[in-house]
Amino acid sequence: MASPAAGVVVIVGSGLIGRSWAMLFASGGFRVRLYDVEQQQVTSALENIRKEMAFLERSGCLKGRLSAEEQGSLVSGCLDIREAVGGALHIQECVPENLELKKKVFAQLDQIIDDKVVLSSSSSCLLPSQLFAGLAHVRQCIVAHPVNPPYYVPLVELVPHPETAPATVDRTHALMQKIGQSPVRVLKEIDGFALNRLQYAIISEAWRLVEEGVVSPSDLDLVMSDGLGMRYAFIGPLETMHLNAEGLRSYCDRYSDGMKRVLKTFGPVPDFSGATVEKVNQAMCLKVPADPERLAARRQWRDECLQRLAGLKRQMQPQ
Repeated sequence: MASPAAGVVVIVGSGLIGRSWAMLFASGGFRVRLYDVEQQQVTSALENIRKEMAFLERSGCLKGRLSAEEQGSLVSGCLDIREAVGGALHIQECVPENLELKKKVFAQLDQIIDDKVVLSSSSSCLLPSQLFAGLAHVRQCIVAHPVNPPYYVPLVELVPHPETAPATVDRTHALMQKIGQSPVRVLKEIDGFALNRLQYAIISEAWRLVEEGVVSPSDLDLVMSDGLGMRYAFIGPLETMHLNAEGLRSYCDRYSDGMKRVLKTFGPVPDFSGATVEKVNQAMCLKVPADPERLAARRQWRDECLQRLAGLKRQMQPQ
């Protein structure tokens, strides 16, 4: 069994992301208090977590050194926010992506936390300067944005408020590494952080290529899944440049003129409406009908693929 010395982590919000965080922290031996406002939500979340842990154990994909039963015993529910945060070393907020709701939660937490705990948000796009404005404990606040589904996709973007203490960033970085995640430091605030800015750039050009009749929606997705995505699963765009020539300087010498020429042909930001929406939607629904049951089945298939890819990536880590 895990030692109580591993410490206590609080999850505020018991939805999909909150449950995933709870599982990740439990895999690292932390005691997890899962807080929500309704007993049924907490009860359902705990049942889901233990069921998922048992499944992962059977399939050989459970993280950490503890058994599913041991990890499950580390996660408890709580309906009293003061009781939940008492003695915690880290609080991970996971309420819906609504600025006013999140600010209300942080204002409440700011009144009851001590000067030692890290107060972290799972926000995917809300800026820390908006989330943590006016808080007395702002030096302890940070965004730790996970990627869905967090249990299989380890990246976590750490985005500090301008007044966040460097020690808060360092502590959060170390904690994420301890539970097997891959934290990256976003050194200053920017709308969309890093991951979504890259994602939106790809979506924008993908949309234009379909809208202008260059490629079909299904073939567009193949360009990524059977092309760029295969190498990007292991190396990023900068290392790709480095390896595709005799180093990065060589790549820039060879290809910078061509890159600049192509980039100048990119159009304005699409409005993501009208006939192109109908065209893309029709293509996507042919592949995956948009009813809840079949979307859920496809998500489960996606997560199983990510689970296997995560295992392969662990095997392929450079020595």
